[in-house]
Amino acid sequence: MDRQAEHVLRTISERDIRFIRLWFTDVLGVLKSVAIAPAELEGAFAEGIGFDGSAIEGLARVSESDMLARPDPTTFQLLPWTGEAPGTARMFCDIHTPDGEPAASDPRYVLRRALAKADEAGFTFFTHPEIEFYLFEPRADSSEPLVPVDQAGYFDHVARSKGQDFRRTTIAMLEDVGIPVEFSHHEAGPGQNEIDLRYADALTTSDNIMTFRTVVKQVSLEQGFAATFMPKPMSGRPGSGMHTHLSLFEGETNAFHDPGGRYQLSATARSFVAGLLHHSSEICAVTNQFVNSYKRLWGGAEAPNYRCWGHNNRSALVRIPMYKPDKARSARVEYRGIDSAANPYLAYALILRAGLKGIEEGYELPEEAEDNVWELTDGERRALGIEPLPGSLEQAADAMADSELVADTLGEHVFAHVLANKRQEWRDYRAQVTAYELAQIDVI
Repeated sequence: MDRQAEHVLRTISERDIRFIRLWFTDVLGVLKSVAIAPAELEGAFAEGIGFDGSAIEGLARVSESDMLARPDPTTFQLLPWTGEAPGTARMFCDIHTPDGEPAASDPRYVLRRALAKADEAGFTFFTHPEIEFYLFEPRADSSEPLVPVDQAGYFDHVARSKGQDFRRTTIAMLEDVGIPVEFSHHEAGPGQNEIDLRYADALTTSDNIMTFRTVVKQVSLEQGFAATFMPKPMSGRPGSGMHTHLSLFEGETNAFHDPGGRYQLSATARSFVAGLLHHSSEICAVTNQFVNSYKRLWGGAEAPNYRCWGHNNRSALVRIPMYKPDKARSARVEYRGIDSAANPYLAYALILRAGLKGIEEGYELPEEAEDNVWELTDGERRALGIEPLPGSLEQAADAMADSELVADTLGEHVFAHVLANKRQEWRDYRAQVTAYELAQIDVI
């Protein structure tokens, strides 16, 4: 047993921890949890905890359903909302097959494989997500209208506001579980908030996002609100994205920085961005995985929907933030397409592999979009070579189906399951008769 596992066992004994929750996600990014007693943990570290993988979305077929959840001791944290004594802790798990091999269907393993590709090329992949979400007053049932907890706007400071109190409590709880927060503020929509997590390696970031969502839901329940990460919960209002700042490091050196390059971007960074743009439609069914995601992308309110890049251009899919001349480590790119409901493990794996493909193949970065892309005509965008992202989940699934990069990154099992799930979601959605259509019943 390694030192980290020994430290966990010692802490559990010293802190009177009676319950250990083992966390992992299904293919869609839904958090799963099983609680074990402290006496079972040493065996879990050594052999894993058995469960029925076929009961978890996308994890295993019925004919090969036995799976093992093996806790990662480096992710051990106490859960502050469960009370001090007796305590409850959690660890994220890696999923294994009965013969001890990593399960190819485990989203965490999909990201580990992508990170290994980066490591082979000498890179470490860092991410910094800006996570948006809405807070609503509770509803008795889904037929009631959504009522935001406030009518504030971007960066508004409202004395004794519900959102401000909510963010303060949430941030304190995130820090209690070891997740550092960089910024927080009210977003543009009524009841919409944003909390930005500090830079970390992509695996840590993905674990942190899953914990973040749990904390937000927990605090919202405690304060009598309903929190949602749905990309577009209200028409005519801004959607919730998860703009993510990205960088590659070679040891302690930022591989995206070149003091002599345009915007201080290195050739590596330019090829990485070119890879993101080239493959952005192919990865869309994962970075924007729901029918509702495309109402955010194509519903206005500054959501990116065209494949282009720009310096401080918020209409671009990839933005190059303002560089701080005295901080070479801060050189980075921002991918603005991903939404808050994505499975972070799969989304970051694909974003990384798309960028690495650009580096490996020496993709040329197209010309920068200097204008507001949304204000250009279709003809002007075509003349500039600016192509749209998929306009629906159906189009995104079609783009994904033809992608060798997505198939290779996700692996055969996950690729097939995600594609089948997205096609089924589109069929289910297309069969619905919506409130919009019913409103026309007396006209037609």
